[in-house]
Amino acid sequence: MTKKVLIVEDEPLVRMLAVDVVEDAGFEAVEAGDADEAIRLLETVHDIRILLTDIDMPGSMNGLRLCGIAGPRFQSLSSPARNARLTKIFRTACSSRSLTTLIR
Repeated sequence: MTKKVLIVEDEPLVRMLAVDVVEDAGFEAVEAGDADEAIRLLETVHDIRILLTDIDMPGSMNGLRLCGIAGPRFQSLSSPARNARLTKIFRTACSSRSLTTLIR
C-alpha cells in the first residue's frame, strides 16, 4: 500500500510542484488549498501519514495552528506531526530519502 502525504498549500503552482516531488518519491499525494480543507481530508481520507504544510495561508488558521490541531487528533500521522513540528516542503531539503525517513 502506498503511503499518503497531505500537501497543504494555497498557491496552486507551488502545490502542483509539491505533488510532483511527493509522487516522484513514490508516495500518494493528497491536496488541500487551506487548513480547513486539510482538516476535512484528515477526517475522511484514512492512512495519511505525513502533513506537509505552508505556514501563511488564508482561512481560519495558519499552518502552525493546523499542525497543533492535527498532530494530537489524527494518530495516523507520523510522530513529527503528532509533536506539532512543521515540515515545509521547500524550506527543507526534500527528497525521497527525507520523506521515507519521516514516514517510518
